[in-house]
Amino acid sequence: MKHRIFHSLNLREHLDDYAGRLGLSLQQTEQAYTWLLTHEGLFEELSAEGIRVSICSVNIESRIEDADARRLYTLLMQEIPAQFVPRMGLNWPTFKDRWLRIWEQIYNIFINKIPVHAIRIGWLRCGGAKIGKGSSIWRHTEVLGVNNLIMGDDSVIGWHCQIDARAGLRIGDHVAIASHVLIIAGSHDLTAPEFWSVSAPIVIEDYVWVASRALIAHGAHLERGCVVTAQTLVAKRIAAYKIVGGSGAKPMGERPHDLNYRVGGRGLFTLLH
Repeated sequence: MKHRIFHSLNLREHLDDYAGRLGLSLQQTEQAYTWLLTHEGLFEELSAEGIRVSICSVNIESRIEDADARRLYTLLMQEIPAQFVPRMGLNWPTFKDRWLRIWEQIYNIFINKIPVHAIRIGWLRCGGAKIGKGSSIWRHTEVLGVNNLIMGDDSVIGWHCQIDARAGLRIGDHVAIASHVLIIAGSHDLTAPEFWSVSAPIVIEDYVWVASRALIAHGAHLERGCVVTAQTLVAKRIAAYKIVGGSGAKPMGERPHDLNYRVGGRGLFTLLH
C-alpha cells in the first residue's frame, strides 16, 4: 500500500535525534528506518530540494512487525498534523472515520447553506475542527477532513471555496481567504498504475491574504503576511510579507511588516454570509 503523506526533507540526516527520542542507538534507528522503507511504511523520492520522505497515510502501526520500526513510524506519524485513515475493518477506528465522513458530507450538502454562523461553525467544531474566536467560514464552502482543520482567531474563508484538510490544514489569525479559492491537500502518483494518493500538510500563517480563485496545493506554506494574488497556483513555501502571482507564483512586491488589522469576517453585517 503506497498511499503516502509528506513528512520532511532529508530525514536520514536527523536519525540521531530520533534515536535519542526513542532511546535507541543510531544503528538501531537506521535499521528501523530501512525496515520501514523495505516494507512500504516510508518512502523516499529525489527532488530538487533534496530527498522527500513520506510515510504511509493509512495507519499501519498495528501491522508493523519490527518493534523498533513500529515505534519510529508512530513517532513520525505523531509529527504530522492530521489523523490518519485507519485500516478498514470491523473496528472502532473505522466506525469513527466513517461517521466523521458522513458528518462532513451532511455539512457540505445541507449545513453549509444555512445563513447562521453559529450553526455552521458549531457543526464543524462538533466534527473535530478547531476554529478560533471571531472566525467564520461563509456559506456554500465545502470542507473535507473536518477533523484536521485548525483555524485561528479573526480569520475568514469566503463563499464557494473548497477546503481540503485531510492531510492537515493550519490557518492562523487574521487570515483572509477570498471566495472561490481552492485549498487542495493532495493529488495522485501519476507514475503508479494503482493511482496511489500523495498528500502533504498545508500551513497558512497570520495575516495571509489569498485572493479569489487562487489554488493552494498540498505542501504549501504561506508565511506571515504574504499575499497570493488572484488565479495563482502555489505549491511551495512563500516567504513572509511577499506578494506573489502569475505562473510559478513569482514575487511581485512586499507588504508592510507592521500589519495590525482585524479581518472582521464575523459580525452583524455579515450575519447572512
